[in-house]
Amino acid sequence: MKISRYEKRKANEKRQRMYLVLAAVFVVVLAIACGALYAHKHVGTDGAETVATTAADKKKSQTLDEQADAIIAQMSLTEKVGQMVMIGVHGTDITDDSRSMLRQFHIGGVILFDRNLESAEQTKALVAHLQDYAQGEEAHQKVPLFIAIDEEGGDVVRGKSFITPPPSQQEIGQTGDPAQAGASAERTARALRALGINVNFAPVADVGSPDRRSYAKDAAMVSAFVDQAANGYESEGIFYALKHFPGIGKGRVDSHKEVSTVDASKATLEKEDLVPFRDTIASRAPENYFILVSHLIYPAIDPDHSASLSKNIMTDLLRNEMGYNGIIITDDMEMGAVANHVPYRKLGVLAVQAGADIVMICHEYEHENDIYMGILEAAQAGEISEAQIDASVRRIVRAKLAHDM
Repeated sequence: MKISRYEKRKANEKRQRMYLVLAAVFVVVLAIACGALYAHKHVGTDGAETVATTAADKKKSQTLDEQADAIIAQMSLTEKVGQMVMIGVHGTDITDDSRSMLRQFHIGGVILFDRNLESAEQTKALVAHLQDYAQGEEAHQKVPLFIAIDEEGGDVVRGKSFITPPPSQQEIGQTGDPAQAGASAERTARALRALGINVNFAPVADVGSPDRRSYAKDAAMVSAFVDQAANGYESEGIFYALKHFPGIGKGRVDSHKEVSTVDASKATLEKEDLVPFRDTIASRAPENYFILVSHLIYPAIDPDHSASLSKNIMTDLLRNEMGYNGIIITDDMEMGAVANHVPYRKLGVLAVQAGADIVMICHEYEHENDIYMGILEAAQAGEISEAQIDASVRRIVRAKLAHDM
């Protein structure tokens, strides 16, 4: 059908009106965009124009070290020292005592025991309440808590009524298949993460312990199993801890009760006990794991001090010789190997002076108070330098940021 000249003119007018509407819409959208951009700008008191970026944008543009430094710059000394102490708490929910520790001392980590664990639902609530209070209006901590547990497997397990107990490391090692260590660690990590627990004090990296806690008596074999366990924990985003540096496989006295010595030469330790630790340090990002230091004495390295109080072992050997730049944490300071010989007020000080980043104290609030106050007073008196405190807190905060806690 032939279109008339009149109809053509009407069609052209309709198209022109449509183009005008589209042009108007474009102008409005452009104006809004320009206005939004302008709203992000302001003129400083010196007359120079600056661009205000959001906190999220700024964080994205910073390295982990820069983010950690920005947080540390806002911390008081009392807050910094709190990050360097991990405590045990009592009860199956947050209490006035645990609130006080988080608020007054700014404690940065909590380790859970069977006394805290009744069910999955209760444990998840406890962890949430601890985290919420720590970062709430009263405690106002700037980074989340480490929430830790000992879920090694075998004889050392917690909450076994609702957390499936892993097999002992010896049992896993006897399979001859390192992948079994990875699978076990992944299952454990997944179960802990579901409860809000973000640190497991495993795997045991000791070579040839007389109990069931070692994968094997051969250093290379232990290292292979530890490496796979690390894969399992990292796949689930859980911090893990190699213990008990520099190796307690040759110890013969339970350090929970009293001090023991490891009478091995430095060459023997290098060839055997240190191998799993050295291999992990060479292959793993330091912000993913801790190294937990034992209370045993190693005369070939330091004849006078337990490892957890030894600068020769933590600073000279672990930091400087082996190149570890992650978090060093002590074993529980209430263990007889150290608690029988040094007052709690001094124990934490000696550990930090020797190179520990976190001092662990697990049971009595009075002892936890002494550990914290001893470190704080030593820092205030200049017995522990501000630079050392900042270096330790930077490792802690950096690790927490790296895991997006």
